[in-house]
Amino acid sequence: MSQEEQEKKSLPENAYRELKPGEEYQPVMSPKMYFPEVTWWSIFMGLLMAVIFSAAAAYSGLKIGQVFEAAIPISIIAVGASAAAKRKDALGQNVIIQSIGASSGVIVAGAVFTIPGLYILQAKYPEIQVNFWQIFFSSLLGGFLGILFLIPFRKYFVKDMHGKLPFPEATATTEILMTGEKGGKQAKLLILSGLIGGAFDFCFSALRLWSDEFTSRIIPIGETLATKVKMVFKFNVSALIFSFGYLIGLRYALIITMGSLLSWFVLIPLVNEIGAFVAQSGGGINPFEALSAEDIFKAYVRPIGIGAIAMAGIIGIIKSSSVIGSAFKLAFGFGKKTHAEVKVERTQKDLKMSFVMLFILLTLIAVFVFLLFGVKITLLQAVVALLTVLIISFLFTTVAANAIAIVGTNPVSGMTLMTLILSSVILVSVGLKGWQGMVSSLIIGGIVCTALSMAGGFITDLKVGYWLGTTPAKQQSFKFLGTLLSAATVGIVIFILNDAYGFVETAKHTKPMVAPQANAMAAIIEPLMSGSGVSWVLLGVGAIISLIVNWLKVSPLAFALGMFIPLPLNTPLVVGGLLNHWFTKSTKDEKLANARIQRGILISSGFIAGAAIFGVIGALIIFFTDDPNAVNLKVWDNDTGVGAQFTALIAFLALIAYFVWESFRAKKED
Repeated sequence: MSQEEQEKKSLPENAYRELKPGEEYQPVMSPKMYFPEVTWWSIFMGLLMAVIFSAAAAYSGLKIGQVFEAAIPISIIAVGASAAAKRKDALGQNVIIQSIGASSGVIVAGAVFTIPGLYILQAKYPEIQVNFWQIFFSSLLGGFLGILFLIPFRKYFVKDMHGKLPFPEATATTEILMTGEKGGKQAKLLILSGLIGGAFDFCFSALRLWSDEFTSRIIPIGETLATKVKMVFKFNVSALIFSFGYLIGLRYALIITMGSLLSWFVLIPLVNEIGAFVAQSGGGINPFEALSAEDIFKAYVRPIGIGAIAMAGIIGIIKSSSVIGSAFKLAFGFGKKTHAEVKVERTQKDLKMSFVMLFILLTLIAVFVFLLFGVKITLLQAVVALLTVLIISFLFTTVAANAIAIVGTNPVSGMTLMTLILSSVILVSVGLKGWQGMVSSLIIGGIVCTALSMAGGFITDLKVGYWLGTTPAKQQSFKFLGTLLSAATVGIVIFILNDAYGFVETAKHTKPMVAPQANAMAAIIEPLMSGSGVSWVLLGVGAIISLIVNWLKVSPLAFALGMFIPLPLNTPLVVGGLLNHWFTKSTKDEKLANARIQRGILISSGFIAGAAIFGVIGALIIFFTDDPNAVNLKVWDNDTGVGAQFTALIAFLALIAYFVWESFRAKKED
């Protein structure tokens, strides 16, 4: 049977269930047959996807705190491109494309959650020097450790636990790779949506044809509320943001936005009222009267959000205790069973353990050298830092793989937070503190964060390969190549985005990128390493809010991120969530409703990828011209004025209309 014939088949009946005693799973591509996997086509396309989606994921992660998951759109493009190029026996090659390309999202998650913290702290500590190599090596070495530490556990997670772990993301990716002839149509729509979403956001971010947001200040009563009680409503018109809302669904969109509304409609006015009350009681002047709602948010409410994020991370760790416990048992139990040197079939061949152990050693030596000379710490401090990276990375990679396999989400923020706190305490005990301590802790956090992010993402790739019948050793080998290019790309992109937009508000960067996780990490690590004053009261208030939210059975991390991220970047999420909900209820025909939802997911993915890529292009223009208005068409005297804001609203409604129209073109057979 040819592979083309196999591609048209469905997965075996026992693909998603537990196997009966003596039953074996036979993948789509037979272990007894050879199929092309690593070819010039799969390597080229995989690396191209890694570059494109690394840039896209970095932009989205730093702009709104959500990293773009690339596995599904890469799979769609791989299938479509292979069909367009008339590639024979494409299934195995498409898996390799997806595996190499998917390095992008996991590497980016590790980098953007920690490394921008260096730029944030640099504004206060000019001694801190940030360069491309710090970003590159922390991402590269963390990615390598994630791959290497996971390889020994591949068989356990993907084969031994077959049918016992749901692997939700791997399931979706596998089904896409099995679509065959549908792939061409899907890829065309994905690319078209990318161009539309990218062009739409470029119109306001670079060309300034309309404002990037509209606010309640454009009507008289809104201006009065903003001035008197510090209450403002804002809405960003980005295609990228509302599309994220569609993907995460109405529930999580509402949770995030409710957190934001608490900050802007309760806490900011409350701070102002407390100031007025104290002034009235003491016969003084309200210190907040002269401040805008935005100023109060930055100075007093964002620290509350940081406290909420920190506590949410701790809650996430506690909630995952059973998963963490089983992962630790697995990790500590590794090596008790020796694998005899027997001939294994193609679909179960891993890289040789001797190679894995050698490369773990070489990677750890590289980490040691990087810490010793790149961060410029003492020999003892470098040894302690290395041991911290080794132990935490090894243990947390199994945690990440377990979490992804069970629920499809990786508790990266919580585990990274714990890593930063632990590493800070350990490093302080050996005399490493101040700005050097901050740099060391953030780089350690970056390495560990990338390692566990890679482990979670890579176990998805390996499960896809197991279901379809690719060779694990080939996936593992070329994952290193995808990691290398993704690390280089994210290093360049973060450097450019900092130069073009910044992560801290300055005269040059009036609208910096939010980078919420990195901001939170920097805010937590600074007092630990400097002994400087920090508003523990505000952080404590945030922690209490997270505890209350968790008690109410609401996701504390989603709520906390909403509290921290500025209002206009959250409110559009509800629009996307409402559209998702509407499509679900739009017809009693379940197949048709599902087709509309899936088509909406495809369009949303295109909008996000396109908007992010065009955002990076805009940053490149600013970077090379050193002019934030390089392509500003100067249509408006004030591109945030009433006219520009109303135009933004009309343009956004037109975009939504297109989204609905295109989604409703779905047919049941799609």
